[in-house]
Amino acid sequence: MAKVKQEESIEKQLWKAADKLRKNIDATEYKHVVMGLVFLKYISDSFEELYNSLKAEEDMGADPEDRDEYKAENVFFVPPTARWLFLLSNAKLPNIGKIVDEAMDAIEKENNSLKGVLPKVFARDNLDSKSLGGLIDLIGNIAFGDAKARSADVLGHVFEYFLGEFALAEGKQGGQFYTPKSVVELLVKMLEPYKGRVFDPCCGSGGMFVQSEKFVTEHQGKINDISIYGQESNQTTWRLAKMNLAIRGIDSSQVKWNNEGSFLNDAHKDLKADFIIANPPFNVSDWSGDLLRNDGRWKYGTPPEGNANYGWIQHFLYHLAPTGIAGFVLAKGSLTSNTSNEGSIRKALIEANLIDCIVNLPAKLFLNTQIPASIWFMKRGRKTKNILFIDSRNMGELINRRTKEFSSDDTDYISSVYHNWKNNKEYEDIKGFCKSASLDEVRELNYVLTPGRYVGLEVIDDEFDFKERFTSLQQELKEQMKEEQQLNQRIDENLAKVIIDE
Repeated sequence: MAKVKQEESIEKQLWKAADKLRKNIDATEYKHVVMGLVFLKYISDSFEELYNSLKAEEDMGADPEDRDEYKAENVFFVPPTARWLFLLSNAKLPNIGKIVDEAMDAIEKENNSLKGVLPKVFARDNLDSKSLGGLIDLIGNIAFGDAKARSADVLGHVFEYFLGEFALAEGKQGGQFYTPKSVVELLVKMLEPYKGRVFDPCCGSGGMFVQSEKFVTEHQGKINDISIYGQESNQTTWRLAKMNLAIRGIDSSQVKWNNEGSFLNDAHKDLKADFIIANPPFNVSDWSGDLLRNDGRWKYGTPPEGNANYGWIQHFLYHLAPTGIAGFVLAKGSLTSNTSNEGSIRKALIEANLIDCIVNLPAKLFLNTQIPASIWFMKRGRKTKNILFIDSRNMGELINRRTKEFSSDDTDYISSVYHNWKNNKEYEDIKGFCKSASLDEVRELNYVLTPGRYVGLEVIDDEFDFKERFTSLQQELKEQMKEEQQLNQRIDENLAKVIIDE
């Protein structure tokens, strides 16, 4: 692989190189090719490490081809024709796509937990053998020398980074399987899932679980003190989740798929979770609400047939343990809506003292929607009747013209405000940012939960330089117009090529 500037991470190096090999394949399809190979490299590395240990102990009766030896160590058994060295030695063959598909099949046959999970997309006509061989060579560079213990962690980071890059490349579609990492980090920092059952009934590619486990590890907790439960209705996304979790060594046996989804076919009916962390799709109208009018989950009121938001809220509450806490993203409209019974459900939730905190989020955080969003925190067994409102709309930084993300400092600050308030420790209301509102104040505002209604306006800097800001906005507009001109030029060039080809 070509030498790259030292400051560029291995993830970025690999992404740039892999993206060059994409050619005429849509990011939606290419995602499964690349992620499948990264996963294959991970399980092959893990297998090879244990295989070499067993090989060295053959004189003492160890058998490196005994499947049970690998099962005992929670390592996937990889048959000879699926091992990375075998694929690498055949990477230049014209039928390498067929060889990789057969390798995926062979691994699934040997490992029950991977049945129906691995992609078999490598023999497609639009993926030429040279590009696939180049990808195999490229991903083969992830492990450095004999540092297998380190390579597993590197592969985990690569998998996570690639998920985010593919989500950006896919735009709106990408948001269906991926919640932006900084939003997940904020949820996890505020929830602090150190110990107990963690549940996500619309788990996408599993990012909430990865961050929860990472959080426990970073805070010197015991990783085995938390267990995860999940459900996903999109089978392709569920496969990504299973691979994402396996590459991190996270038990995904309770992450279930069915195409009916959590409302119609609840895979964990008896689960009472200590933590619920989720990003359900916003404002879904086709959620089968008409078939669930008398469902036992609707304790606080029947949600409207045309919008699933308050169905999700009550589904979360149904699965919450007596002292459990839920953190989830919802469309900002859910904070104020009074149509079709939503206002009365929100009032019932507030009067039942279930709402702990509401965070107003900045625009442009999500890839698949421009709908303004908020985070709800709901808790059973609350000791206060106040609700904390946080308005973070002015936080975050643009990573490109269309997308914003929180910095680590942002998520640390927001979560520290929440924990200080919750623990009665050095908390103060900050004009324009946070406010601890009493139940009476919420009643006075007719049970509206928009943070901006409570926190007020921030103190304006008297030294604001209008001329400087105007000049800055003019420059931003020029850059946007230049980008648009370049985009239109590329579209015209591509159209011209299509016409010539025809």
